[in-house]
Amino acid sequence: MEELKKLIEEIGKAFNEYKATNDARIEELKKGGQAGEHEEKLARLEAKLAQLEEAKSALEAKLNRPGNPGNPDPEKEEYRKSFNGWLRKGADGGLSAKTVNTGSDADGGYAVPEIVNMNVYNLLRSAVPMRGVCSVISIGSNNYSQLVGTHGATGGWVGESDARSATNTPKLERVSAVMGEVYANPQATQASLDDMYFDVEGWLGSEIAEEFAIMENAAFTNGNGTNKPKGLFAYPTAAAKDGTRPFGTLQFIKSGAAGAFPASPGDLLIDLVTAVKTGHLANARFMFNRLTQAAIRKFKDADGNYLWQPGLQAGVPGLLLGYPVAVNDDMPDLAADSLSVAFGNFAAAYTIVDRIGIRMLRDPYTNKPMVGFYSTKRVGGFLKDSEAVKLLKFSA
Repeated sequence: MEELKKLIEEIGKAFNEYKATNDARIEELKKGGQAGEHEEKLARLEAKLAQLEEAKSALEAKLNRPGNPGNPDPEKEEYRKSFNGWLRKGADGGLSAKTVNTGSDADGGYAVPEIVNMNVYNLLRSAVPMRGVCSVISIGSNNYSQLVGTHGATGGWVGESDARSATNTPKLERVSAVMGEVYANPQATQASLDDMYFDVEGWLGSEIAEEFAIMENAAFTNGNGTNKPKGLFAYPTAAAKDGTRPFGTLQFIKSGAAGAFPASPGDLLIDLVTAVKTGHLANARFMFNRLTQAAIRKFKDADGNYLWQPGLQAGVPGLLLGYPVAVNDDMPDLAADSLSVAFGNFAAAYTIVDRIGIRMLRDPYTNKPMVGFYSTKRVGGFLKDSEAVKLLKFSA
């Protein structure tokens, strides 16, 4: 697509200008100058790059979003039409009698039709960084648990006639999703709902997804598990290597400087990559927030090459040491003892659990003349493999 091609070209040009400005800043500092003018320009270019990368990701998500099915199920289409009438006028149009998507709820309200439900989840996938990199499963009940092997099995080599001694039995751990209910309450005037040209389904889908996205990503990243999922980085951490830490504890590597990268940041990032087992590297990526990315963009290797490179192809994010970067603004800023950089196979490490279906209650009374659409869904998450992701702890 021409618009995507243009965005990629603009990212390439902006990064070339960024590199030239940073090189000039370094030379000025070597001469004993202040380089304040270069710092200001770098800050502007950093903001421009972040804006262009966000626009590229949003456009790619939009292009990959599936459209309406060509041959919709007649029963589901009937439910959707009745649901649309209920959204606009409040009359259920026989929704309670229809069984598609479980119909009405004992507490009031109705299940969102499948096509709207799909659009919400597609929007969430592009708006929630953790959903883009972690495993996501759907369940039909309110709870979910799974048995996980902790790599405890052993084996050995024997000759053709040698006795075979017993091997250790692999240890299994049961992990359970910590579930919570997230809600959104978008509101519209009755006049706008009466307008036949107002796409109420599309508006609701984007409004619900936007509100869900903010709360979900924060929970999947750092959630404490109280009425919400327990986030990946809320689990215990330790410096001990794989095989010596308790199951469910993430490993961190110290940066050697409190709240900062050391003098040779490239070596530290390589150490972080090396700490992840080879089997996880094929699907591994870095994760940090935009402020940390702004610091990392300036890093070079011993030959003067920049460690970070922009994604100059469709579907390719920025790369650090050749690995994709996931920007997650719910990651902590650089500070003393912060865990601000993560690397590994997030799909193997953390699983997001969606309870199938979004439920909605129409409320025209609480905030007149606005009509509220109180929408809820259950969602959870759990740490599955604590060896798949490693953290940088910015500690001396």
